[in-house]
This record gives sequence, C-alpha cells and structure tokens, in this order.
Amino acid sequence: MSEQVEQVGVHDGRLRVFLVDDHAMFRAGVRAELGAHVEVVGEASTVAEAVARIAAARPDVVLLDVHMPDGGGRAVLEAVRRSHPQVRFLALSVSDAAEDVIGLIRAGARGYVTKTISPDELAAAIRRVADGDAVFSPRLAGFVLDAFAARPDTPVADPELDQLTNREREVLRLLARGYAYKEIAKELYISIKTVETHVSNVLRKLQMSNRYELSRWAADRRLV
Repeated sequence: MSEQVEQVGVHDGRLRVFLVDDHAMFRAGVRAELGAHVEVVGEASTVAEAVARIAAARPDVVLLDVHMPDGGGRAVLEAVRRSHPQVRFLALSVSDAAEDVIGLIRAGARGYVTKTISPDELAAAIRRVADGDAVFSPRLAGFVLDAFAARPDTPVADPELDQLTNREREVLRLLARGYAYKEIAKELYISIKTVETHVSNVLRKLQMSNRYELSRWAADRRLV
C-alpha cells in the first residue's frame, strides 16, 4: 500500500484533491474510497461554495460534478480558472451525454469519467490529470474526438437544446432511456411531482405533445 501512495503525487506527498458534488452521501463515499490514495482537502455542494473553497484550498485536482441545482460544473470551472489556472479539473458525473462531455472539455476540463468508475480507476485518472494527461471513460472519448476533429473551431450549439435547464436535460435523457417518472425521481433525488413539472416544461419549450416525441428528439441528438 505504501508504494501505491508514493506513486500518486506529482509533488512531495500525496495529491491534493477537492470534491464538488451536490450529494453529500456520494462525496462521503468518494472521500472514503480515495483516502488511501490522495489527500482530500475540501468539498462543496454548490457553485458558490466550490469557487470560494477551491480558491482557499489550492488543490491539484478538482473532481467536478456536471449538474448541480445552482449552475453546474462548468460555472465552477470557468470561475476558478480565471484566478487559479494551475488547478486541473476532472469531471465525475452520472451523465454520459455528448453535449455535457464536450461542453466541459471546451471549458477546460482535463478529463471526464462517469460515476460507474472503480475507485482504483478513479485514483489512476486523478494521477494522470495531475500529470497533464487527458482522461476519458472509453465511450466518451469518441464524442470528444468527433467534435474536435470534424469541427475544431465550431462550438457545439443547439438552439432548441439551449432552451432547457441542466435539470431538464437530465430528466429528458432519463425519460428517453425508458425510465418511469418514479425511477427518474429516485435517480435524481427529486420528487415525482418535480419530474412531472420538468417534463411539462420540456414539452412546452420543444413544442411536443408526448414522451415518445421527446425520446426520438433526444435520440437524434445523441443525448440518450
């Protein structure tokens, strides 16, 4: 175990890692799993908390959730990079949608992995990001290659998709995958009534009448 710890850091001692996620139980789990590999120097559940606490903690790597109620990972990344460009970001998210991956990478994240990653794989990904490498879950790397190779200077933009909030996109994605409202509520830690409200908003904004039209629309944009 001691040899493994010694290999982690790019400086003397262990890498300093900061956790940003709006779910306290998930942060506690990551902290417990990574404790033998890195030094977790702080955590935050909101954009405002994250920006302030990262500036104070000066971590090597920030593990960053993509979607949070008050803005999301991209807002954190953009705010911190302006004043602390040396901090590196690794997105750690339940979302594997192309627009989330590409958006975070364009904003400056060094990698993007999903929450299905194992603790050992996550520790290795953190080391690589700290060393300056780019790290992606295998399926996600194709999104980035396609976006930057085909249209390297063109931002990924979709006027219809841009109407939706981050939470509405999450609900839409799960709905298109065949999740029932109850399952979506459990997955996103929200009430069934809130799910219904989000679906109604999405239908109204996209001018559609049912979930089947939404599913086809989402599939056409590779959101599923």
